[in-house]
Amino acid sequence: MKAAVLHAAHQPLTIEDIGLARPKRNEVLVRTAFAGLCHSDLHFMEGLYPYPVPCVLGHESAGVVEAVGEDVTYVQPGDHVVTCLSVFCGACPQCVTGHPNLCENTEVKLMPGMSRRLTWKGEVLHQFMNLSSFAEQMLVHEHAIVKIDPDIPLDRAALVGCGVVTGVMAVFNAARVEPGSTVAVIGCGGIGLSAVNGAALAGAERIIAIDTQPAKLELAREMGATDLVNASNADPVDIVRDLTGGGGVHYAFEAIGSKETAEQSFRMLRPGGLATIIGMIPVGTKIELHGADFLRDRRIQGTSMGGNRFRVDMPRLLNLWRQGRLKLDYLISGRIRLDQINEGFAMLKSGATVRQLIDFA
Repeated sequence: MKAAVLHAAHQPLTIEDIGLARPKRNEVLVRTAFAGLCHSDLHFMEGLYPYPVPCVLGHESAGVVEAVGEDVTYVQPGDHVVTCLSVFCGACPQCVTGHPNLCENTEVKLMPGMSRRLTWKGEVLHQFMNLSSFAEQMLVHEHAIVKIDPDIPLDRAALVGCGVVTGVMAVFNAARVEPGSTVAVIGCGGIGLSAVNGAALAGAERIIAIDTQPAKLELAREMGATDLVNASNADPVDIVRDLTGGGGVHYAFEAIGSKETAEQSFRMLRPGGLATIIGMIPVGTKIELHGADFLRDRRIQGTSMGGNRFRVDMPRLLNLWRQGRLKLDYLISGRIRLDQINEGFAMLKSGATVRQLIDFA
């Protein structure tokens, strides 16, 4: 089968013929239908997060089950599924206390370099986040997928596999935004726009979207933002404080992954406010905060994909899309072929797109 292979950081992906094992116990073979180009993949391509190479990236996808291994009862061939990197075992302390996204079982949630599902030129090809969806097929643990209704378009379904579930669930699960509150979202890519949409669904009274791209800010308005802040030539903290009468916001969400914006998210809080860092801040980067700010009950936290419980959350999100309340359609910037993946990532890095989908049809 064809796949996009990362051989080393800072090098273009190459389209290769690779080998794939047959499903073993508790494994599922999925024919990939759509895979999203996520900024998280770009972090690994640029070496900001180390990962064994060569590998096949990709983690936001949807497809159709082709075969199942022994003891698989959750799905059967022909089922439509969405993938998620929050692979869970269901039995470890994290899973049984309601945090399956933090599963500790490394026999199910394989650590980087441990998978032996893919091969290239007779050698091991590393699987990315237990998925590797920049390929025509995926071989995954059955606890890495959620079954969805077959009438849901697979392009929309793919979106909830990472960006949408992360952004919306950061609002619902991680921050628990209260109705009537004020919210600021820094970064209007796929995750940030989903956080905006989630804040609207949660009943926030005021939602301030912050970005440097006017087109993305207009998309944020469609997703539910009440105020737009162009941070290209102004300090967004000052603007947010002006918009809130000097007090700041109840909740701030950082959806870029940089030191500067993480610090800004904390500085724009009102006393008692909560900042949630959704973006992937590069390994080795430290953020600096003024200690005195904590005396007024300001808080900051991280989140792993919004603390999702994806087998429950993703079907609910897709039902919200059916009802017209979750604005998935606005997130799709375009569809590309697998062999256009490097051009797609170049556009993503430029900030010109929200979500491009690889169409494997």
